[in-house]
Amino acid sequence: MGRNEKAHPRLLEKERNLSEPQIEKMIKMNLLNRNFIRTTILTTIFALFLTCSLQSQDKTEYELQNPITVSYLKKNLKKQSPRLVLNKEIEKNLKANLKTEPLLQNIYKTIKYNAEEVLTRELITLDIPENPESQKNQLGISRDFLFRVNMIAMVYRIEKDHRMLNRLNDEVIAACNFPSWNPKHFLDVGEMSLAIALALDWTAGDLPKSTITLAKKSLIEKGIKTSWPENGSTPSWVNNTNNWNQVCNAGMIAASIAVAELEPELAAKTISRSINGMNNALREYTPDGAYPEGPIYWGYGTQFSVVTAAMFESAFGTDFGLSKFPGFLESAVYAMLTISPSNKLYSYADCNEEAEAYGTFTLSWFAAKTGNKTFLDEKYFLTSPEEIKNFSRLAGAGLVWTAQFSEKVTTPLPTAWKGGGANPVVIFTGGGNNLNGFYFGGKGGRGTVNHGNMDGGSFIFELNGVRWSIDPGNQSYGLLERAGFNLWASCQDCDRWKLLTKNNFGHSTLSINNQLHVVDGKAEIIDFKDGAQPTATIDLTPAFRGQLKSAQRTFIKEDAASLIVEDKIEISAETKWITWQMLTQADVQPTKGGAVLRQDGQTLKLENLSHPEIMVSVISLDPPPLYFDKTIENLKRIEIRIPTWTVENGKMNLKVRLSGE
Repeated sequence: MGRNEKAHPRLLEKERNLSEPQIEKMIKMNLLNRNFIRTTILTTIFALFLTCSLQSQDKTEYELQNPITVSYLKKNLKKQSPRLVLNKEIEKNLKANLKTEPLLQNIYKTIKYNAEEVLTRELITLDIPENPESQKNQLGISRDFLFRVNMIAMVYRIEKDHRMLNRLNDEVIAACNFPSWNPKHFLDVGEMSLAIALALDWTAGDLPKSTITLAKKSLIEKGIKTSWPENGSTPSWVNNTNNWNQVCNAGMIAASIAVAELEPELAAKTISRSINGMNNALREYTPDGAYPEGPIYWGYGTQFSVVTAAMFESAFGTDFGLSKFPGFLESAVYAMLTISPSNKLYSYADCNEEAEAYGTFTLSWFAAKTGNKTFLDEKYFLTSPEEIKNFSRLAGAGLVWTAQFSEKVTTPLPTAWKGGGANPVVIFTGGGNNLNGFYFGGKGGRGTVNHGNMDGGSFIFELNGVRWSIDPGNQSYGLLERAGFNLWASCQDCDRWKLLTKNNFGHSTLSINNQLHVVDGKAEIIDFKDGAQPTATIDLTPAFRGQLKSAQRTFIKEDAASLIVEDKIEISAETKWITWQMLTQADVQPTKGGAVLRQDGQTLKLENLSHPEIMVSVISLDPPPLYFDKTIENLKRIEIRIPTWTVENGKMNLKVRLSGE
């Protein structure tokens, strides 16, 4: 073996005959190439790192602007009242439109109708009859007071009717003389603080000085200071993600603006804390506007975020970016799509089928912000005062928002829509020409979300005005709490999951081995397509962790009167039984290959397309399994039960069609 061969053992055979100068030249070239390659690699890695870093910066979570300091308040807070929801310019616009707009005139007529009714009542008091189904708090009283203020203070603002001013004076004194506003249940304080602040602001110094002094002292002592515990801790509602954040922070912001000149340091630190905390609740609207707690709580929480934005704009001339929060404006589409053709809500989470009226005025704010007439409920607003039920306790503010609407566009709602986030949902409708009243809502999610249930993969289906597949909705919190039932803990074995309204056995979904869903196993929407036959696929695998290998549920709108539900399942050694479930109030007649459902003069066919040989079972749930369960008339669970010993090669498809006439 030659010297070159020993020195360079990796030389190829053809290179061993080269001269030494040629070999040295070749080695230098190799080294240069290696350095070039190394440099290129390092440059590429750096470029990728820089790109990722920039992308990370681009994806930094949106946050509200928060310039609030004592000096900012002194410089930027409007000095004159009204400055909460109303200010000089906004009020001028309201009064001008009230002279010419029939819709606004009818809203105001309804407000005045309710204000006159308030005058006939006893003053607000803590001495109210005990309701055995209510929760043990003062929230109902605070809400009633907020209603009273919105009615009588708005009428006073528009007409200077001294009957209203005198009554408002008596109401404010009565509420401020309560021993406390019940800070242990801070929602009570939040709504009461907002009401007192609006009463002060909309009367703009016309209340007796002694009442103004009492009210401001109460806002400080019974409101704001109770949000700053002596031990220095931060109340959970300040930074949590649910509706408490929205309601309580709104109340503290209103109270702080009302007393800003009297207690500037306290006001500034409270508003600043609230703005920071509100980011957490507002992030729940991302990415598409689907509110995790369901449509009822969208109405509740969102109205307080909306009133906060309105107060900021009227008092400071900016909402600090609240209306631009990702997903927030989009949530108006979500809210409208959760109302079916039969005017029932998609009642998932702790929601009922009947819509709350306060959402209508909240949507007026969205209409004003976007110019989209789709969000303006003209039919409701033109209803006679005597016929309007459950009128919003923020109707005074709602009148202002409705007056700010100026039409720019009328955008129809989508006929197929999905919303991601903590509790993803998908909705198919028949659109504007919905002769069959087609409506479908399906969802993912997990039990541990706020007000969540074990309902991943569940669906409702409505056709021809009949809700065939139902969600059992909510039940009385107070009745359960008074009985010592732990409703709010969400561990796998917690009390909540004993209830039919909360566990998977009370929803139109899958159950495996007659077991509960995995409480923290989140079902995600992994595929969605719109068009003439929209489809959505939900991965249910996390909800069945330890019970099977995988499960995916696909919903298909086959046509204007037909829905297909298809489940692709891969079993494991632990899988024994697969149960397809549908909750209904219809009369059910099992037939060969399925069943026929009849309700309200309509008929629906259920076809077991994949397993026609398996007979449908019908389990009566009226009366319900437990004493504390909600009783729903004629409720039953349709089941298709498949033993896994019939499953070939560990995989199966379960396909069901629901179709109307």
